[in-house]
Amino acid sequence: NTFHLDKSDTSDCNTEEDEEELVGRRQCKLFSHLTLRTRQLLIDFDGGRPILTLRAPPDLVNIPSISRPRWPIECEVISDIIHHIEWDPPEPEPFYQATGHERTPMPAGGDSGKVVYCIDHAMKCPYFTCSRAGGSRGPIKNATASDINRTDFILEFESRFESGNLQKAVQVGVYDYELTLQPDMYTRKHTQWFYFRVRNMKAGVTYRFTISNLMKSSSLYSLGMRPLLYSEKAANEQGIGWQRTGSNIRYYRNCNKDCNGDTITLYSLTWTLQFPYDSDTCYLAHCYPYTYSHLQRYLKRISSNPAVASYCKLRVLCHSLAGNAVYVVTITSQGVGRVKGRAKKAVVLTARVHPGETNGSWMMEGLLDFLLGDSEDAQLLRDTFVFKVVPMLNPDGVIVGNYRCSLAGRDLNRNYKTLLRDSFPCVWHTRNLVEKLMTETDIVLYCDFHGHNRKNNVFMYGCNNQGDTSLRLYERVFPLMMSKNCFQQFSFRSCKFRVQKGKEGTGRIAMWRLGIRNSYTMEATFGGSTLGDRKGTHFTTQDLKSLGFNFCDTLLDYCDPDPTKFSLSVKSQSFLKEICFKLCILLCHFTTNSYSALQQTPVRKKKKHLKSHKERNRLRPERVKNTQPVVVESSIKNIVRNKTVCSYLHFCLIIVIQTVIKTDE
Repeated sequence: NTFHLDKSDTSDCNTEEDEEELVGRRQCKLFSHLTLRTRQLLIDFDGGRPILTLRAPPDLVNIPSISRPRWPIECEVISDIIHHIEWDPPEPEPFYQATGHERTPMPAGGDSGKVVYCIDHAMKCPYFTCSRAGGSRGPIKNATASDINRTDFILEFESRFESGNLQKAVQVGVYDYELTLQPDMYTRKHTQWFYFRVRNMKAGVTYRFTISNLMKSSSLYSLGMRPLLYSEKAANEQGIGWQRTGSNIRYYRNCNKDCNGDTITLYSLTWTLQFPYDSDTCYLAHCYPYTYSHLQRYLKRISSNPAVASYCKLRVLCHSLAGNAVYVVTITSQGVGRVKGRAKKAVVLTARVHPGETNGSWMMEGLLDFLLGDSEDAQLLRDTFVFKVVPMLNPDGVIVGNYRCSLAGRDLNRNYKTLLRDSFPCVWHTRNLVEKLMTETDIVLYCDFHGHNRKNNVFMYGCNNQGDTSLRLYERVFPLMMSKNCFQQFSFRSCKFRVQKGKEGTGRIAMWRLGIRNSYTMEATFGGSTLGDRKGTHFTTQDLKSLGFNFCDTLLDYCDPDPTKFSLSVKSQSFLKEICFKLCILLCHFTTNSYSALQQTPVRKKKKHLKSHKERNRLRPERVKNTQPVVVESSIKNIVRNKTVCSYLHFCLIIVIQTVIKTDE
């Protein structure tokens, strides 16, 4: 390409001078190539004078047609390609209604049953050393018991694929299995996400699964959440994808475990189910899986679309510890912003810093679908903003099936302030991207998409701006608008706006400290909704994607040149009700503590000197006479004063409750 001539160079030469000029151009180009040893330098001529320019770079991202993620060298990975169809159930799937008679089987262990599946998953080394595409170089070991006969209908388990994390399965009954999950790699904690494959089942038989090493004290499974089941036969024959399943669901504490001198309390999840087909291939999961390979296929599809390529640029932000690419997508229309003479403001969005929170990726995909669409609203957003999107911050954790950590064995969402670029490259480069972007333009909003394991609905965590009094409460406007746009899914009452010391390393607070006023974490439940017509039903992938649509719609409302919506949101009745509700809780807490303090007011006594046995016997009759209660005069005054304060607070509490009732009316 370096020696390829322009069209002007290939024109007919009528004179010897033209031929000499042509030879000179060729020699100049050849000389530049031999001297600089580059093919990016282009040479053009203006009146015989060479003009040097750089060739436009080709696509910096070359996504392979067949994804080959890099795994830690200790991991055994099967060659099966896992693919699930997307499907939305025709009717909302209801929560499980507990009967109160659910069993609570205690851990039996390998001694009381038959080990049917066991892997030694990357615990040979206590820390990450190196990686390789496809994992371990050695042959794949047989993790299934060798004496299993397929005619016995003993289940065959497998999890050595992307995002899978089952470590051990023990048959403790004919159709009863006890399961152990693999903790996050190079840690001994964070067992909540599960995803594994089952084969050789018998239809119409009730199987029981019990996961025995969960570590969270509470879970949405106690509130009616059901696990997910995917049947390949149902997908091929009926087009049915992931669906909620399970009965007799119970989440409970089972035992305490000693681990290197520390006592860890473990919890169990148990449920029963029936498989729809004999000898099927089924998958069970905590939430709808979204793997690194899935993301690569999606990015390859959008980057290969010529219509999208004009306003969407895909680049590699950095590489993870294992060498997997962390992608950043820049979305904006070409040219100046909607307001002439001003640079476009920016919006920064990230997801999957916690690899087990797959609902964050589904929300992100819905948001990207909207921004890359051809609707007028999408065009308006592209004309107004520059979107910087990092769709998967922790690809290593996603690949190996972690719930919370990276291969550094740490929670990346506590390390945004780190200076260790080589240990935490994903969050270090994300913060660096934001800092560089802030020198070029204003960042209107930052949001990190997460999943929540203990609360239903969708909500946001923000920061409380207390500096400028004119801007107080403004950080609550965007979540309030979001609750208006998706009122059956988003709960404004569940939102919190606090800056806690223990959360200083999170993306939300780190970006807020940099100066981004609207800095949020959007939490989507693993369960479902308790609002409106969707009350008591699970979220589907389409529900999660719709949250991405509504996020974009809310951004349009928030940045509308007409300030009417913004002003109404600040002064709205729901906003006032939320403030009154929290004030009510505060007053109740204060008055309760005040009365408790009154009832338990200690009376100081002088320190007694030690007395002999004879002196105690001599003084005993006097002590019996003086057993009447003694009240200090200052204590009486304090009680009267505190009772007056409490009465006044109760009066204020009544006023607040009346205000809340009026706002409802």
